[in-house]
Amino acid sequence: MLRRTSRTLIAAVLSATLLAPSAPAAENELDALATIVEAWLASPHADYHSRSFTYWNADGEVPATCAACHSQPGFLDYLGADGSVAGSVESPAAINAPVGCAVCHVSEAHALDAVSFPSGVTVDGLGTSATCTVCHQGRASGDAVAAATASLAKDEVSADLRFINVHYGVAAAVLRGAEVRAGFQYADLSYAGRFEHASGVRTCVECHEPHTTRVDTASCATCHQGANDIRAIRLGRTDYDGDGDVSGGVRAEILGLRARLYEAIRGYATEVAGAPIVYADAFPYFFADPDGDGAIAPEDATMPNRYQSWTPRLLQAAYNYQVAKKDPGGWVHNPDYLLQILHDSLLDLSERVDVETQALRRP
Repeated sequence: MLRRTSRTLIAAVLSATLLAPSAPAAENELDALATIVEAWLASPHADYHSRSFTYWNADGEVPATCAACHSQPGFLDYLGADGSVAGSVESPAAINAPVGCAVCHVSEAHALDAVSFPSGVTVDGLGTSATCTVCHQGRASGDAVAAATASLAKDEVSADLRFINVHYGVAAAVLRGAEVRAGFQYADLSYAGRFEHASGVRTCVECHEPHTTRVDTASCATCHQGANDIRAIRLGRTDYDGDGDVSGGVRAEILGLRARLYEAIRGYATEVAGAPIVYADAFPYFFADPDGDGAIAPEDATMPNRYQSWTPRLLQAAYNYQVAKKDPGGWVHNPDYLLQILHDSLLDLSERVDVETQALRRP
């Protein structure tokens, strides 16, 4: 059924764009394009039922501030493919309009080579990764956290602070690390820049099939021989999270540090900020936890119950926790950078709460 639907769709495109193709040529092109469409239909980019493309349905339009990544017409507006100024979105865009062929295959997308990140840093020479980078860079950087906390006493609750959310799917920002300052970077410490990986796996589409977005895990075994599970891949035997276990991959080290950071965040919020905190996978992510049990019911994970007792130290650590949380593939994209921001956040909190840090190691 899917193949028949795809062929019908592609046949309509061909009949509208080709004057008189020969029967064999048209049939071959039909088959090739149908295969691509089927792959795309199975991808997150095509899921017009997903929250990414339906969140604004009640409003009837995607606002200009969100449209570039949440509506194909909005992305074409960003590219300037609709005749507007390139690099910005001038108008709200259509709802239920997922990321389709035109996002990557109009001439303006082919020409795109440089993208500006939330930190203000512009990276060029992106090639085929440019269109991916536009929407997978997040909406904030560590610079925003630094600016919000710069003039405040580090451990005093401030009504002027609110949680700063990096947003979602921030792979391009994590990949570039210190180059674009994706995380909050503590003063006088050095941080890993772009993770270069290896030849043949340096661009988005060298690892991700461009239409399904699935990772080509078979290619990992070329270098990481003997790894039956890519999550078990690691270089070296350093115990970064201090749990004494180096049998897992670097992913396990990042998850271990992230879990330890969350417990330190909770401890600091209770002991120093004077208001227990809990995290939930719902905007705005950090919520008040009056009974301090570390659990929250879905009906309480709402904006009115958002956490509001932020100190600069707490906000900095919580932001880095979220950066690591919102790039679940960060252990491939830039493991050293994530390990560094998690490690440094833990050490900073340990100045005020009891955190065992002696066994931790920083890359």
